Amino acid sequence: MLQEEEVTHLVLFYENRLKDHHLVIPAVLQGLHALSLCEVLAPGLAVSVLKAIFQEVHVQSLPQLDRHTVYSIITNFMHTREEELKGLGADFTFGFIQVMDGEKDPRNLLVAFQIVCDLILKDYVLGPFVEELFEVTSCYFPIDFTPPPNDPHCIQREDLIVSLRAVLASTPQFAEFLLPLLIEKMDSEMQSAKLDSLQTLGACCTIYGQKELQEFLPSLWSSLRREVFQTASEKVEAEALAALHGLSACLSRSVLSSDTEDLLDSFLSSILQDCRHHLCEPDMKLVWPSAKLLQAAAGASFRAGHRITSSVVPLLLEQYNQHPQSSQRRTILEMLLGFLEVQQKWGHEDEEESALLCSRAPLCSVLFSALTDPSVQLQLVGIRALTVLGTLPGLLAPPDVQLVVDHLTRLVLHADDSQSCVAAMEAAGSLAPIYPGAFSGRMVQRLAEELQSEREEEGRRSMQSLRARCLQALAAVSTHPGIVHETIPVLLQCLRQVPKGNVPARACDVVAVCQSLQQVAVQCQRDTESCWYYHQTVVPCLLAVTVQAAMQENAHSPLGKLLLEEEVLSAMVPVVSAASAHLCPELAAQSVSQLVPLFLDGEVSFLPQDSFPCPFQPFQGGQHVAAQRRLVALLMAFVCSLPRNVLIPQQDRLLQELLALSCSCDCPFTATAAAKCFAGLVNKYPAGQQLDQLLETAVSRMEAGLAEGPLRSQALALLLWVTKGLVLRYHPLSSRLTDKLLGLLGDAELGPAVADGFSLLMADSPDVLHKGCHADVRIMFRQRFFTDSVPKLVQGFHAAGPGVKANYLKGLSHVLNHLPRPVLVTELPTLLSLLLEALSCPDHVVQLSTLSCLQPLLLEAPHVMSLHVDTLVTKFLGLTSSPAMAIRIAALQCVHALTSLPVPVVLPYKPRVIRALAKPLDDMKRLVRKEAVVARGEW
Repeated sequence: MLQEEEVTHLVLFYENRLKDHHLVIPAVLQGLHALSLCEVLAPGLAVSVLKAIFQEVHVQSLPQLDRHTVYSIITNFMHTREEELKGLGADFTFGFIQVMDGEKDPRNLLVAFQIVCDLILKDYVLGPFVEELFEVTSCYFPIDFTPPPNDPHCIQREDLIVSLRAVLASTPQFAEFLLPLLIEKMDSEMQSAKLDSLQTLGACCTIYGQKELQEFLPSLWSSLRREVFQTASEKVEAEALAALHGLSACLSRSVLSSDTEDLLDSFLSSILQDCRHHLCEPDMKLVWPSAKLLQAAAGASFRAGHRITSSVVPLLLEQYNQHPQSSQRRTILEMLLGFLEVQQKWGHEDEEESALLCSRAPLCSVLFSALTDPSVQLQLVGIRALTVLGTLPGLLAPPDVQLVVDHLTRLVLHADDSQSCVAAMEAAGSLAPIYPGAFSGRMVQRLAEELQSEREEEGRRSMQSLRARCLQALAAVSTHPGIVHETIPVLLQCLRQVPKGNVPARACDVVAVCQSLQQVAVQCQRDTESCWYYHQTVVPCLLAVTVQAAMQENAHSPLGKLLLEEEVLSAMVPVVSAASAHLCPELAAQSVSQLVPLFLDGEVSFLPQDSFPCPFQPFQGGQHVAAQRRLVALLMAFVCSLPRNVLIPQQDRLLQELLALSCSCDCPFTATAAAKCFAGLVNKYPAGQQLDQLLETAVSRMEAGLAEGPLRSQALALLLWVTKGLVLRYHPLSSRLTDKLLGLLGDAELGPAVADGFSLLMADSPDVLHKGCHADVRIMFRQRFFTDSVPKLVQGFHAAGPGVKANYLKGLSHVLNHLPRPVLVTELPTLLSLLLEALSCPDHVVQLSTLSCLQPLLLEAPHVMSLHVDTLVTKFLGLTSSPAMAIRIAALQCVHALTSLPVPVVLPYKPRVIRALAKPLDDMKRLVRKEAVVARGEW
C-alpha cells in the first residue's frame, strides 16, 4: 500500500514523463490511471495531472485504448476530486473540449458523453465555452453508427443515441444552438434523423422554459405540423405528436408575470388557426391529422385542454348536425371522443371550470342521437363517448343519467347487432359504480322484468337470445356493492326456477346463469364485503338446489336430472371456486365449518332450504347415492380454493372418503372429481409423517386398482391427479409416481390415456391445482419434470414394441408442447429426430401437438431447423392433406413458418411448395384456404 508521500513522488515523476518521447506516453498514462485510483492522493495533484495532460498530450493522436485511458483518468478524478476540479473553473471545461475534439471511436464516445453530462449536471463552470462544448458533442448528431457484425464490444447505435441525447437535453444553455439544429434535421429527408430530432426535442421540453422556446416556436410548430400532415411514417407522426405534447406541457409550466406574454395562449392560437378549419371537412385527408395535433396539444395540461376543447367541441357539435351521413358523423364523433378523453385526463380539476360545461346539453343530444342511429359503427362510437362523458364530474344531470341508463338498457335488450349489445354492457359496467342508484333502479329492474316475462312467453324463439342477453347484462352491471345486492337475487331466482319446471329443461340455460354468477364473483373479489355477501348468498343456494335435485324421488326425470348433468355441475365449479378463493381466513374458516360437515355428516341446517326428503350422505350407501356423489365436484371447488392457512375440519377423514370414492365409483365424472379434490388437498397438506402415511395408502389403493378389474381408468385418473399435485410442490414421491406412469405407457389398454395424461401434468388446470386457488406451485416445475421424465420417455420409445411406440411419442409431444421456449430451444438438437418421427404417427393428437411445438421453433431456432429442412418440407406438405381440419391448418402454419429460415436453405424448395399448396387453396374449409393463401403468399 503506497503512502501519500510515495504517491506524490510517483505523480510528479509521471507528469514529467509526459514531456518525453511519444512512445513513452501510453505507459505513462497507464501509470497515471492507476494513481488516479489511489485514496491517499494529496490535494492539488489531481489538478496538476489534468493540467499536464491538457498541455502535454495531443490526445486524439493516440490509439483508441490510450484515449480511453485519458477519459478514465478524468472520470476517476471527477468522482473523487470534484471540488478540486471545480477550482479550475472554465479551464477544466476547455481542457476537456480539447481532449474530446475529433473523437471517433464509439467506445470512447460513450465515456466522453457521460463526462459532458457530469460537467453539466454537477454544475462545473462552463464559462464562455458553452457553444464550444455544444459543438464538440453536437457534431455527432444524429448518430449514424452501425455496429460491425460479430462486434465483441456489443455497442449498439441506440446506446450512442441515448447517451448523446442525455448530453444535448441536459441544460437550457444549449437551447439557442440546439433548437435550430433540431429544426434543420426535422426538415431533412432522412427518417432516422427526423425521429432522433423529434425524440430529442421531447427530452428538451422537460427542462426548457418559455424563455428558451420563445424565439423558435413558429419554426418548431411549422416543422411539427408538416410531419403530421405530410408524413408517410406512423413512427414519425407519433414522435411529432409527442414532441408537440411536450412543447405544450413546457409552455404550460411557465410562471407568468403581469408584463409577460402568455406564450401558451399564442402557441395554441396558432395551432387552432392552422387546424380548426380542417375539422369542418370530415371527408378530407387532413381532418384526422388536424384532430391529432389539437388533441396532442390539449392533453398537455388543464389550461391547454380548456383552451382547445372550449374552441373545438362546439364546432364539432355544429358539424355533426350539419352532416347527415353516418360515415361523416362517425368521423366527427370519433374526433369528439378524442377531446372528451383529453378532458377525462384533467377531470379532477374544478368541475365548474370544465370547458364542456357550456356544451353539456347539445353534447348529450348528439350522443343520444348516435345511440339511436341505424349505423352500428356510429352507435359503437356513441357508446364509447357516452361512457367517457359519464366519468367526467358534473357533466351529466340526473335526467341525463336516467336517459343514459335507458338507452343502454334498450341496446342491451333490443340492439340488432351483437356488437352494440356487448358495448352497451361494457359501458354499463363502467358507469354503474358512478351512478349505482340509476342502474339499480332502472336497468336491473328492467332486466329482471324481462327475465320474468320470458318465462311467461316460452313459445317465442327469440326469447332464448333475450334471456342470454339479460343474464350477461346483469353480470356486467354488477360492479358496485349496492348493485350486487340487487342482481344476485335475480340470478339465483333464475337458477331456482329450473328444478321447478317453469322453464324448458335445457342445460344451457343453467350454464348461462352460472357463467353470469361466475363473472359477478370475479368482480366481487375486489371488495371484501361484496365477496363475503356473494359467498354466503350464492354458495348455499347452489348447494341447496343441487342437493334437492339429488334427493328428489323423480330424479330420473329430465327436470330432476338437469342440475346433476356434468355440463351443469362443471359450470357451477368455477362459481364456487371464485366465490371462495378470496375469502379472508376468518370467514373462510366459518364457511368450511359448515360445508365439510354437509358432505361428511349430512348437516343441512345452514342451507336456505332444510326440508329434504331423505338424508344427504354422498360418501355412504343409501337412496339416490349416485346422484348425491356427483355433488363432490362442488365440494372440490370449495375446499381446493381455500387459502392454505385455513384449517379444514375432519380433513383426514375427508381425504380417506375421497380416496375410497375415487377408486370405487363407476361414474367417471364423480371419480375424477373425487380424485381432483384429493389431489388438491394433498398438494396443500403440510409435509410430515401424516402426509407420507396418507400417500402410501393412496399408492396402495392405486396399484390395486391398476392391476386388474373394471375400474382401472378411475385408478389411472387418481394416479394422474395425485402425481400432478406432488410434481407442483416438488414432493419426493412424485418421481416414483412418474415412473409408474412411464411404465403404463406400454399398457395396451391404458397406454393412450396415460400419454394424454402428460398434457394434464404439464398444463395449467382451470379448476384445481393452480395459483389462483392457492395451490403450492413451485417455479420451474415444468423444467424439472422435463429433466426427470424426457430421458426415460426417449429410452422407453426405443425399447417399446411397434404397437405402443405412439404412446411414448404422444407423451413426449405433450411435455415439449408445454415447455418454456428457451428451454426447448436448448434441448432441440437431441429431440428433433423424435419430433420428426412423431409427425408420421397416425394419431391425430400426436400430429397436432407436434406441429404446435415445431411452428414456433422454426421462428426461434432456425439454425437447428435448417439442418432438417428436407424432412420438414416433406412432412408438412404431406399433412396439408390430413382428414383433420385442425391438422391441415397447423401444417400450413408450419409451411408458412419455413419461410423464416435462411433464404439459401429454402429457395430450392420454392417450386415444390408452391405446387403443393394449390390443393389446400381449393380446400372445402374457409379457414384452411385462408392459411393456404397466407403461406403461398410468403413463399
